[in-house]
Amino acid sequence: MALNLSLSSPPIRSHQPLTYSAKHPIALLCSSSTSFSTCSKSSLKKSRSYLGTVVRSSLETVGPTVKVGQVTEVDKDTFWPLVKAAGDKTVVLDMYTQWCGPCKVMAPKFQELSEKYLDVVFLKLDCNPDNKPLAKELGIRVVPTFKILKESKVVKEVTGAKFDDLVLAIDTIRSS
Repeated sequence: MALNLSLSSPPIRSHQPLTYSAKHPIALLCSSSTSFSTCSKSSLKKSRSYLGTVVRSSLETVGPTVKVGQVTEVDKDTFWPLVKAAGDKTVVLDMYTQWCGPCKVMAPKFQELSEKYLDVVFLKLDCNPDNKPLAKELGIRVVPTFKILKESKVVKEVTGAKFDDLVLAIDTIRSS
């Protein structure tokens, strides 16, 4: 889960929106414009304002997020929320395993596609025992399997390491 913070300073100071991972400490402007200190989440809850700097946190409202131009790893808990958040965008899911040779061949090509098609959401799911319920729900039989979804529904499937077939399927769905 990402923690998005936006720092708003008094009018004489400029500000930049900041994005932090929830795993890292949160840096807040404290005693002066050049001094930083680390504050805990509990201190954030106590006060959202510190020396004229207003902190707005989206920790409570931000769920799993994707970034345009890259592949996002999902699991059984994050897959459907991300697909639903994509709305009417095309979603391409790479279902793979760590031990699969053809999956390893397709991984860099899948990454390239995510950099090329900026209007498409690219996800990947490791079909390990933890994610078996989702893999079963999606009807996976072989790896790699690529599922293409539109409006939360699977509309196309490509099985095997067939890059040209995958590109054709993506282009077909994007243009429909």
